[in-house]
Amino acid sequence: MIEIVGIRYKRSGKIYDFDASGYELNINDKVVVESDFGLSIGTVVKTKTIIEAYDRPLKKIIRMATEEDFKAIEDNKKLEREAYTFCLERIQARGMQMKLICTEATIDRKRIIFYFTADGRIDFRELVKDLAAQFRTRIEMRQIGVRDSAKMLGGIGLCGREFCCSSFLSSFEPVAIKMAKDQELVLNVAKLSGVCGRLMCCLRYEFDGDIKEIPLEDEVVPIELDIPNDIKDEPITAILSSINKELPEEDDNENNKEDLSCKQDEIDMETTDEINEIEINEVKNKESRDKKIEKRHFKKRRHHRI
Repeated sequence: MIEIVGIRYKRSGKIYDFDASGYELNINDKVVVESDFGLSIGTVVKTKTIIEAYDRPLKKIIRMATEEDFKAIEDNKKLEREAYTFCLERIQARGMQMKLICTEATIDRKRIIFYFTADGRIDFRELVKDLAAQFRTRIEMRQIGVRDSAKMLGGIGLCGREFCCSSFLSSFEPVAIKMAKDQELVLNVAKLSGVCGRLMCCLRYEFDGDIKEIPLEDEVVPIELDIPNDIKDEPITAILSSINKELPEEDDNENNKEDLSCKQDEIDMETTDEINEIEINEVKNKESRDKKIEKRHFKKRRHHRI
């Protein structure tokens, strides 16, 4: 028999199962556990359950968190700020195309983790050497997506509330433009995209259709529009612009274009007629002036003979 509790490292983070044999734990208790990065402090969010077997080996809870552990976390915050500042300076000095999001240090300071975003793959080997030489510990660089970045940094959404991802969502579920279309929402970039530049997670909340029918992708575009697969992971701006290009123009727009073209032709014809009239008048005026000058010359010659 195995006693299992659910532990979360961060607010709205994923819940991991740990072996709690020998501990009496309650909700919101702080414990020290060994994560993939090292020793960390977690919060109990699920009460103890007893099962006969588990599908994989479980890590055990090391101990209950003490005052020394909390003091170590406070001391690590200073180290994390120093690591963030130094790493940012080295990124700018080396001209690397990456955005540093945040840093984390384990309780025992055996590892410092740097989270960053970038458009493509980044060769950060020289940067890691600079960081390792400065802090004399193991350095780990983790590239994350724009949604994970928004989740870590937090903020206020268009609705005036805190981001769903940083307040209560523990994982990102697939969001599709089809959800917005079924809710008869306007395909407006400013309305549908969040601060992260992707489709807002709240589009799922009032979707009445079958979510299981939607492919499990980060951002899914409507299948009936036959959008190529290579743009499915692009931000909402690129997706909506591609959709607008694929959508056929309405008949009213075509009629308006025809009316405008006809009006333009009429204007061009009227302009041409006006120009021709001006040219004809100028020719007539010139001819009349020439005749008057010729008459004056004739009179002068005649007077001279007399």
